[in-house]
Amino acid sequence: MKRRTGQDRAITQRWRPATQAVRGGTARSEFGETSEALFLTSGYAYDCAEDAAARFRGDQVGMTYSRLQNPTVEMLEQRVALMEGTEAARATATGMAAMTAALLCQLQTGDHVVAGRAAFGSCRWLVDTLLPKFGIGATVVDARDPQAFIDATRPETKIYFFETPANPTMDIVDLAAVCRIARERGIVSVVDNAFATPALQRPVEFGADVVAHSATKMMDGQGRVLAGVVCGTEDFINNTLLPFHRNTGPTLSPFNAWVVLKGLETLDLRIRRQSENSLKVGRFLEGRVPRILHPGLASHPQHNLAMSQMEAAGSIFAFEVDGGREQAHGLLDALTLIDISNNIGDSRSLMTHPSSTTHSGVDEAKRLEMGVTEGMLRINVGLEDPQDLIDDLDQALRKVGL
Repeated sequence: MKRRTGQDRAITQRWRPATQAVRGGTARSEFGETSEALFLTSGYAYDCAEDAAARFRGDQVGMTYSRLQNPTVEMLEQRVALMEGTEAARATATGMAAMTAALLCQLQTGDHVVAGRAAFGSCRWLVDTLLPKFGIGATVVDARDPQAFIDATRPETKIYFFETPANPTMDIVDLAAVCRIARERGIVSVVDNAFATPALQRPVEFGADVVAHSATKMMDGQGRVLAGVVCGTEDFINNTLLPFHRNTGPTLSPFNAWVVLKGLETLDLRIRRQSENSLKVGRFLEGRVPRILHPGLASHPQHNLAMSQMEAAGSIFAFEVDGGREQAHGLLDALTLIDISNNIGDSRSLMTHPSSTTHSGVDEAKRLEMGVTEGMLRINVGLEDPQDLIDDLDQALRKVGL
């Protein structure tokens, strides 16, 4: 078999994100397949012993082992890097593997991290529990205030870690301001971009150093597989992240990479339609519930900032009911169309009660500090007709007295 035909990066970099999502990173074998080939192999054979030695020395280009390289996974990595506008990317088995690797690969005992307090429950666990076990200090701040990062910075601070929009409170971080503060102090900014994806927001355009994703979410988009991606400079990916990844092994399977590649082909269409649907559902709920947190609505306290950083508000938002967990669970139980599920990014509409699911492992006091109340519900608006979703929410709200 001939060497696979790859792409000229100078050309693909000029493509717009929607084109990159369909064609970026594609490499074809001698068969000329139009769909990306699925390489289900753990190892690779060499023509001679010296070729094997040369590849392990780094003197010869080629694959050695699928924990390190795989043609299908490599196509995904190149595609996401193009979409994010970074030089390189490394795929991981899950979104949390991406977040963990992005942090631990550049930290050691005595270092310090400043992190946004509003975050996915497992990300808070990394900051609150895992890092301190290794003697790494962490300070959580209200990431909506750039000054909070300055005030929390120490001489040993190495990373600013935050997500925007934040899960599930939909806090928005001023990317340009916080990333500028980090650059001025020689600190690496690590941004979780899973909610927006590069289809709606590209943090590197605002100065971010590292961008991490749960590709399980909008990138796959149909609730099929787990995957993660870390994006950054070639130096960071190859010299900082790769040694950690190679030796700890949070490797993405070729099949899951192939599924995400297929999902990326429709990402631009899906996320924009879901954003439109989400706004329609949000406008309905705005007049029915005590509080709604939707960046696309003018009522969101950071609406203008969100719309200056994002091309659309995305499919996910949160709202609150007055009756705490009992009323929130009652509303969920009354749904007939929208599924009760803790996943997001799916083409199906899903809703969950973060306090008892995604953030149940976070101490109650910390949950309240983050803004995750007992009455909060998070919804992922899918591709169904938005009026059907509104009808379902309307009948469920009435059943719980709203």
